[in-house]
Amino acid sequence: MNQPPRRGPIARFFIGLWDAMNFTRRLIFNLVFFVLLILFLAILGAGDRVEPLLDRTTLVIAPDGALVEQYSVDPATRALTRAMGEKSGEVQLRDLLRALDTAATDERIERVVLQLDKLGGGGMASRREVAAAVARLRESGKQVLAFSEMMGQQQYLIAAQANEVYLDPMGGLMLEGLGRYRQYYREGLQDKLGVDVHLFKVGEYKSAAEPFVLDAASPESKQADLYWMNDLWNRYLADVGKARGIAPATIAADIDQLPAGIAEVNGDLAQYALQHKLVDALKTRGQLDEMLVERGVADFDAEGGFRQVSLDGYLAHLDGALKMAADPRPQVAVVVAAGSITGGEQPPGTIGGESTSALLRQARDDNNVKAVVLRVDSPGGEVFASEQIRREVVALQDAGKPVVVSMGDLAASGGYWISMDADRIYADPSTITGSIGIFGMIPTIPRALDKIGVNTDGVGTTRFAGAFNITRELDPAVGQVIQSVIEKGYRDFIGKVAGAREQPVAKIDEVARGRVWSGAQAKARGLVDELGGIRPAIADAAKRAELGEPGDYAVRYVEKAASPFEQFFTGFAQSRIGANLLGDSALARELVAKALPQTRADMALLEGAITPVAGVPVKALAYCFCSLQ
Repeated sequence: MNQPPRRGPIARFFIGLWDAMNFTRRLIFNLVFFVLLILFLAILGAGDRVEPLLDRTTLVIAPDGALVEQYSVDPATRALTRAMGEKSGEVQLRDLLRALDTAATDERIERVVLQLDKLGGGGMASRREVAAAVARLRESGKQVLAFSEMMGQQQYLIAAQANEVYLDPMGGLMLEGLGRYRQYYREGLQDKLGVDVHLFKVGEYKSAAEPFVLDAASPESKQADLYWMNDLWNRYLADVGKARGIAPATIAADIDQLPAGIAEVNGDLAQYALQHKLVDALKTRGQLDEMLVERGVADFDAEGGFRQVSLDGYLAHLDGALKMAADPRPQVAVVVAAGSITGGEQPPGTIGGESTSALLRQARDDNNVKAVVLRVDSPGGEVFASEQIRREVVALQDAGKPVVVSMGDLAASGGYWISMDADRIYADPSTITGSIGIFGMIPTIPRALDKIGVNTDGVGTTRFAGAFNITRELDPAVGQVIQSVIEKGYRDFIGKVAGAREQPVAKIDEVARGRVWSGAQAKARGLVDELGGIRPAIADAAKRAELGEPGDYAVRYVEKAASPFEQFFTGFAQSRIGANLLGDSALARELVAKALPQTRADMALLEGAITPVAGVPVKALAYCFCSLQ
């Protein structure tokens, strides 16, 4: 029997290499085939997820998540989350407003039911915008019902606008007022850990960094906070009182007498709400469903037994109609600036000096865009990043495109910096704005190191070499340098505001000093031009660009485009087949858990603030810890 010739080591190497290449080629081809197969199945399954919208349908709006200006997760992750039957944790304000306003004229929608117990987040201004949309819906003749099992005063501001408000007999609703309390770390940092925090600021009301250097709020901080908070609370009482036909003074008196009032009904919060006319009747969810069946159209295959469409389902219908054809009309572009302002490229939900500037440049370079609305919901952040964005606003104006700012819940400090040069600034009366001031801070930790027996020593060629090393004591001369930088930043801030608002610098300084104002208070002091939400801001921008009536132009949100893979995966996850494949995937669930955004503590901004930057001794910050919980 003949033996095959024995190959040498070189031959074996090349044969092995060839086999490896063949295996790799087959693997790649198989992977490509698998991806194309999934794409084909997604195309087959796409489009059959949206059920037809019939006449006499009840729109059930039951958002589950935080009310936000802009999603903080990418479309693919959101689609994957929905495909698995889980909630994304966020509800876009624009989507909620769009559904309510469209339902007002949609003949297929007979009534709207609001179930707002799980709607969190959002500030007073955004909730007032939703409440105004509910009021418009009610005034259009559509029946609006609100139902709750457990509802707080944040959700009640919206629910109060309904024709009928129902509460579960075992539920609760209690108005308590506005509060703002923070933790103060001086004792823990300095006395316990040995960390000395050095604060440099301009403006006695600039209180953002007080928790790191004080044990309690300063008198100036309490004075300023209570001033704007009382304005917001009085407006809340007026809004609820008008909707429910109750004098605001009566609501305020009931809160003052809350212990006695609750005792009178033997601790029954539902009966308390009913007796004080906060709700119209007490009903269980089952009783509500029976009523909706009687008033609407029975559908025993639907949850509750009545013909209905969910908020997501209704939005899918609206989005499907928009995709039918390209809109040839001129556009008003909306650029959302939501979150803290930091340098560089940042994801949605955070404002990046470069990424947000890029969106504004995109609107400037787009010939179809004739005007821009900058929607601001930000406590501020880094001064340089704020200035980058402000320059793009000016560049848009130089290109002949008007810019109108619409302030959301919060447009303070750096949030005001990026707003001040707009052709017109709109704010809700309950927007939190102002806080025109600058601060910087640097910790030093030699005492902390000493506690564990670590010391710092060395030499430098000048007295300032290594002077900003946080392991060394802070030289008073270094503190003088930092204070000079902060004071220059404040002069820049109020100087730019004075130029943009066409007012003397001294007058701006009077209303600046880091003080926070409500939108109504800011307008009275010349920091805001008009009171109103995003709708009048868009109309103003269109008017400045001479675009005609609302039907003559389109409104488009300019956002970072999804990657081809994100577009593919989003379509696949939204298809029926994709949802079925992903719905029971333990791996997919794990991926989503890792991809969901983590809550960013306020400390994160300050941690970034002390990160060294070439040529800068300490970052100048225009930031405001002034949101309500």
